[in-house]
Amino acid sequence: MTLQIGPCEPWPVDLCCDVSEHEPATVDRWVAVASSILWALSGRRWGPCPITVRPCRRDCLESAPVTFQAAAGVGGAGGWIPYIGADGQWRNASPCGCSSDCSCGELCEIYLPGPVYDVQEVNQDGTILAPGMEYRLDAPGRLVRLGGECWPTCQDMAAAPGEPNTLAVTYRWGLPLDAAAVAAVSELACHLLRGCGSSCGCKANRNVTRYQRQGVEIEMDPTLIYAEGRTGLPMADLWLAAVNPGRLPAPARVYSPDFRRPRVTQWP
Repeated sequence: MTLQIGPCEPWPVDLCCDVSEHEPATVDRWVAVASSILWALSGRRWGPCPITVRPCRRDCLESAPVTFQAAAGVGGAGGWIPYIGADGQWRNASPCGCSSDCSCGELCEIYLPGPVYDVQEVNQDGTILAPGMEYRLDAPGRLVRLGGECWPTCQDMAAAPGEPNTLAVTYRWGLPLDAAAVAAVSELACHLLRGCGSSCGCKANRNVTRYQRQGVEIEMDPTLIYAEGRTGLPMADLWLAAVNPGRLPAPARVYSPDFRRPRVTQWP
C-alpha cells in the first residue's frame, strides 16, 4: 500500500455541541483535524478508501528459494520439475500447479493489499468482469479468478486501464467506521472547536505540577496523556482503548523483497 499520511476523507460526525457561532468552513476544518488525529492514534487502519491497482498474477513458487521448496514441500503433491525463472534462478515446480489450502489444482489469484473492504470493479482488457461469476474475493485480499479462466501473468503497464492487455482492479481498503468511531470523532471535534475556534492555534493546556491549598492537592501534567496516545476525552479514549489497546502506530505487515506489489498510478 502506498504511503498515506491521513484518512482519505473526514469521518462522519454527529456533533453534540452548538456550532451556530462558527462558520461551516471552520467546523469542517476541525472535523478534518479530529479525523486525522484519531485515524493516527487508532493505528491507521480505517477507511474505506477507494484505490485502483494494476496487479500481476501470483506465479507458482516464485517467492520461495529452491532449498526451501525442497525442504518444506511447497506446491502440490507429486514429483518436482526444475525450471529457470524469469530472474535466471533455478526453481522446482509441481506438476499439479499452485495448490493453496485444500485446493488440489492451481488456484489462479492475485493479491490486493488491505484490509480489503470490497471490490468495486475489475476491468480486464476493457471488459468489466461480473462478481461471483468471474471472480470472488477470499480473505485476506485474495482475488480469485473463476469460470475456468486465469489472470494474466503480465500486462502493458504503459497503456491506460481499459485498453487491450491491461488489468485494473478498483477496490476499497480499510476498516469501516462504526457508531462508536462516529461518537469519538464528534467528541474530539467539539472539544477542538471550543478550545480552538476560528483562531490559528489552540489554547495551551494547564501544566500544573503541584498545587496545594486548604488541604487540597492538585498535580497535573497533560503531556502524560498525549505520551500514552490518548486525548483526555472519555469517549474518544474509550474508543481508542477498545480498537487499539496495544497503541500500535500502524497495522503489522510482513515485507518480502521477492513479492511484487501491484502498481498504483500516483499522478496525474
